[in-house]
Amino acid sequence: MSEFVDRVSVHVKGGDGGNGSAGIRREKYKPLAGPNGGNGGDGGSVILVADANANNLLDFRFLPHRSAGNGTMGLGDTKDGSRGEDLILPVPLGTVVFEAKGPVGRPKKPGKVLADLRHQGETFVAAAGGSGGLGNAALANKTRRAPGFALLGEPGQERDLLLELKSIADVALVGFPSAGKSSLIAAMSAAKPKIADYPFTTLVPNLGVVKYGDYRYTIADVPGLIPGASQGKGLGLEFLRHIERTEIIVHVIDCATLDPDRDPLSDYRALEEELALYADALKLPLGSIPIPDRPRIIVLNKMDVPEAKELAEFVRPEFEKMGLEVYEVSTASHEGLKEFGFALGKQVQEMRRQVLDQEQAEDEARVVIKPLEETGRRRRREDGRGSASDFSIVREEDRGGDFWFTVTGAKPERWVMQTNFDNEEAVGYLADRLAKLGVEDELRHLGARPGDEVRIGQGDRAVAFDWDPTIAAGAEILDGANLGARGKDLRLEEQEAGGRRRTNEERRRQYHEMMDARAAVRQAMMAERKAGHWADPSLDDDRHDEHGILGRGEDSEPATPGDQA
Repeated sequence: MSEFVDRVSVHVKGGDGGNGSAGIRREKYKPLAGPNGGNGGDGGSVILVADANANNLLDFRFLPHRSAGNGTMGLGDTKDGSRGEDLILPVPLGTVVFEAKGPVGRPKKPGKVLADLRHQGETFVAAAGGSGGLGNAALANKTRRAPGFALLGEPGQERDLLLELKSIADVALVGFPSAGKSSLIAAMSAAKPKIADYPFTTLVPNLGVVKYGDYRYTIADVPGLIPGASQGKGLGLEFLRHIERTEIIVHVIDCATLDPDRDPLSDYRALEEELALYADALKLPLGSIPIPDRPRIIVLNKMDVPEAKELAEFVRPEFEKMGLEVYEVSTASHEGLKEFGFALGKQVQEMRRQVLDQEQAEDEARVVIKPLEETGRRRRREDGRGSASDFSIVREEDRGGDFWFTVTGAKPERWVMQTNFDNEEAVGYLADRLAKLGVEDELRHLGARPGDEVRIGQGDRAVAFDWDPTIAAGAEILDGANLGARGKDLRLEEQEAGGRRRTNEERRRQYHEMMDARAAVRQAMMAERKAGHWADPSLDDDRHDEHGILGRGEDSEPATPGDQA
């Protein structure tokens, strides 16, 4: 017989997004013809789906770690990576998903309710996949025309969940141990629960499908309850949650008990007190009927015993005075089962209609805001402009006097995970985004100085660095200067001595300057030629020029013979 599991802890992880590509289109005579890197594929998600064919959580007991597929990396020629495959996990109807709390290696406790999967086909994204990184083609703009970097893919969501099954049945059978609940469900349905003559025979809830005429409904056999079950006594605390989703509560009372301290009326009052205590601490989903308002039916069992028959005739008027329906049955001789089955089916049909109307009323009263449908992949804003509410900065200090500034927020933490810190241009791009978001202004407002430690994020994914607002920022931002792209592209430094690629306007201006200089040289040379300044260098036409080609430096007038004498 398979083990019944109704509470498990599971560790789920969404797929990581693929990295973007930093490809460059290469053409003849154009080694850097433009960026063409594609975006990385998104990671797959872990999705829980309510399935009527699933009856327990046994699969999660043996495989508690589940993860979805990763996205692939983008390629050149603007080829985007493929999306990771989603992991679809079927769970039984009535599964409640809690946020698991507790230290590592210890049993988890339920925290915040994340989802309540009650109907067929309802889904819940247990762990969302990470977004793929943008390629350099998507990062290009008018100030950064050829980015030499791409964004990294974001890691998928990872967390611990607690799955708890609250059986969805139309009728719940409650009663003291050995009251005959398992025998009743076995007599009315095809279920084969364990039946024995000792208390707490039923250790797990049993479900049975009952069909009488046109009526078809489900009965849940809850393990025996005793006084104190709502505080954890006996087995009641573990299985009281299985009556939360039932529409009708049937009290199965043993009229043949040999315990002198028990009688049908005291059994009924004791169990109702435990149900009331459990209902006070219970948060029911929208549209559900509170446990105290659900109809009660009394079943006086074991009518095949003569003493039980006499006791039933004595206590039946007392229950009817309370406005309760009473049925006398025997699971051994099947006495009264047919009458009880048809009456129960009629009551179930009425309660289903009432619950449906109440759920529709609750849905109409709620205001549901749905996001607009988007076709295709939405391009993220490259500038990352935001407000101060998008992040928060706290100055922290330890006992040794060391202090640092911690920056938290969805945008800064996501941008840090997307940055390749081995690429200086990518780090400059991150600095641009943080500056435009207002992080540097807020750090300056809190008294941060260059060299102070700044941490972005928390936990293992936090990134620490020394704050340096002078990297092509700082005063330039305060002066209102148009901040360009920070960081350096090593490819362009090797390509041009100026350390960056010239714009078309600069190319045109330099070309015209060069052509004007050539024209001026030609004009000057033509003027010298017309003035006779040009001569054959092989002829010594000026023998008195000591700086001439021959350099003889003779006097301008020849000496006379008298002078020589």
